[in-house]
Amino acid sequence: MHDGLGPKPPVVLSRCPKQFDGSGCFYTVNRTFYSSANAVVIHHRNVRHSKEQLPQAPRPPNQYWIWFSNEPPSHCPNLSFMHNLINLTMSYRTDSDIFTPFGWIEKHYGTVNFTIPKKTKLVAWAVSNWKRQSKRVQYYEQLKNYLHVDIYGRKHLYLPKNIQIETLSTYKFYLAFENSIHEDYISEKFWYNALSSGCVPVVLGPPRANYERFIPGDAFIHVDDFSSPEELASYLLRLDKDEEKYKQYFNWRNIYKLRKKEISWVVPYCKICKVLKEAPSYRTIPSIEAWFK
Repeated sequence: MHDGLGPKPPVVLSRCPKQFDGSGCFYTVNRTFYSSANAVVIHHRNVRHSKEQLPQAPRPPNQYWIWFSNEPPSHCPNLSFMHNLINLTMSYRTDSDIFTPFGWIEKHYGTVNFTIPKKTKLVAWAVSNWKRQSKRVQYYEQLKNYLHVDIYGRKHLYLPKNIQIETLSTYKFYLAFENSIHEDYISEKFWYNALSSGCVPVVLGPPRANYERFIPGDAFIHVDDFSSPEELASYLLRLDKDEEKYKQYFNWRNIYKLRKKEISWVVPYCKICKVLKEAPSYRTIPSIEAWFK
C-alpha cells in the first residue's frame, strides 16, 4: 500500500502496536509508484488551491483515495474539488473512516505518580493567529479586565519552541481556546500546550459533552460553565488560593496516561493499513463538503 500525497510517515510500519497489523504495508512519497498503489493519501492542505494539484495521471481501477485533514471545515477551502473522488476519510472527526485525533488518553497499569510541575504564574495563552473578531479573542478582551493573562506568540511574548513546555509548565492554567468551533475539533492547544505542560486547560471550543467523550470532565475547565468571563476569572482566582481543589484537576492522571500525535504518528499510519485491509466494499463519497460541514 502506497502513500503519495500525505505527510511522510516517520515510522516503521512493521513496528505497529499490537492492535494493528502492519504486515504487508509499504508507504512511500515516491510518486512513481502511483500506478501500482492500492491507496493514495490526499492531504487537503497540500491540494486545496487547485484541482490540478491532485494526481493527474490515469487512476488505476479500485485505487483508494483517502482524504486527510486535521484542519477544521473553516480552514478547508475548495472541498468541492473532492466530489466523487474520495473513498475513505481520515481526520480528527470520530465518524471518519480513519480517526486521527490530536491526542488521546489510555489507561495505564501499575502505579504511576504524576508530579505537578512547580507553579509560579497563573494563566498563559500561546496564540499566533490573532483575529480581533474571533470568538476567542473577544472572550479574552473581556477576561483581561478581571484576570492577568501572559500571552505568547506573534506580536506578543516570544516563546522559543525548544523551551515551550518548560515555560508553559510554570503556569497553573492554560487557555486552550480553539480558533474555530466544530464537532470533535480539540487541537494541540489542548493536548500539547496545556496537558503536556502539566497545566489545567481552560477550554473554549465544542460543548463540554464533546470534550468528555475523550477525557474525564474533571480534567479541564470549560468557559461555558460560567455565566461570564468575570465569573470564570473569579473561579480561577479562588482555585489559585485553594491548592487541594486545584490538585483535583490532576486526579485523572492516576488512571490515564497522555498520548499525543506529535510523537505518535505511528498510530495514524498503522490505522490506514488496518482499515485498508478491512475496507468495506469499494465506494465513492459523493461530497466530502456535505459530510465535513
